[in-house]
Amino acid sequence: MSVVTTRLDIEYDGSGFRGWAVQHGLRTVQGELESALQTVLREPVELTVAGRTDAGVHAWGQVASFQSHADPAAPGREAEEAAGIDSLAKRLNGLLPDDVSVTTATQVPNGFDARRDARSRTYCYRVQNRPAPSPFERGRSLWRSAKLDRDALQACAEALVGKHDFTAFTPTETDHVHFDRDILRAEWVWEGEILAFSVEADAFMHNMVRVLVGTMLEVASGRREHDDFLRLLEGEPRERAGETAPAHGLYLASVRY
Repeated sequence: MSVVTTRLDIEYDGSGFRGWAVQHGLRTVQGELESALQTVLREPVELTVAGRTDAGVHAWGQVASFQSHADPAAPGREAEEAAGIDSLAKRLNGLLPDDVSVTTATQVPNGFDARRDARSRTYCYRVQNRPAPSPFERGRSLWRSAKLDRDALQACAEALVGKHDFTAFTPTETDHVHFDRDILRAEWVWEGEILAFSVEADAFMHNMVRVLVGTMLEVASGRREHDDFLRLLEGEPRERAGETAPAHGLYLASVRY
């Protein structure tokens, strides 16, 4: 009986989940996926994930991997292998709830690890900026009614590129030991009333993107100077940065390998 490694590309609406990771008695994305996988594969599996998202955070491009024992006697298994396990995604989606979907399931070389092999991750935070909130953006973006200075937002994003000390942008009580992160790309883009902050880095700290967004919005609304934002990138303590933006505007957009 050989071992097969599979990569899953996943989308989910995080509103109804208590995050990615399995937690006893709580509904999580990992829990739903592993339950469906056990039913389909007839064996327990443990998923390794590219980025562990918190409660309420969404994903457009989450990646997970797992190993299983290929059993030629299992119904449909030979056909799945011949088709690159393409039908596995369809079978999983037939069992999964409608707020999580496996977009592709691909057999990959043994040794592939969704977390360890990731070269970078991209997150997107969406802000709706108009006088009244839209019911169609409820739970999908952060609403701000006050006019925001888009040039100020872009200037903050440009300042992020490169290696900085992000101590100010993660909770004081943390397991992190090193606070330097290398930001590969950061920008604000807008389509009408939606402002979207896109940021790519080698790795992120807990709540890092959400604190960055909360602080940049203070600059854009005139409550904080741009120079103060720059000083935060030199390792200032958490209490000097802005509020943590709510989880519902954040999306894991993609993972690069």
